[in-house]
Amino acid sequence: MSLTSTRLAAPPLPGSVPVASGGPRVRQQARDAVALMAFSAASSVGVAGGLLLLAQLGR
Repeated sequence: MSLTSTRLAAPPLPGSVPVASGGPRVRQQARDAVALMAFSAASSVGVAGGLLLLAQLGR
């Protein structure tokens, strides 16, 4: 009898918290990705607008 057939899963690592659902769902990950892209786009537009304003004021 092999050892791998009697093992169902590896033991949890010390200090880790077991997740009942197996991790975040794909829909939640997609929502997080969209939020990150929206934040990134808004930040880029804000920085570009600030630089444009500084360039106009420097003339």
